[in-house]
Amino acid sequence: MKHFEVLGTGCKKCVNTAESIERVAQELGESVEVVKVTDPAKIMEYQVMSTPAVAMDGKVVHSGSIPEHDKIAGWMKS
Repeated sequence: MKHFEVLGTGCKKCVNTAESIERVAQELGESVEVVKVTDPAKIMEYQVMSTPAVAMDGKVVHSGSIPEHDKIAGWMKS
């Protein structure tokens, strides 16, 4: 099971990012855990300056926009 953290203030783009990850995982039959992180101190621990950002298994893999379907699918396969 892959663990994703969506880092951001809880804005619409952050919500859409979390939903996109869950949707792609379902399409691919993957088991994932998606956690929304809204605490600014926790976000800064990842040294993220642009949200929404995505951390997979503790490592930032994307920031600054809603990731594309193919990018999310690639994370599922890695």
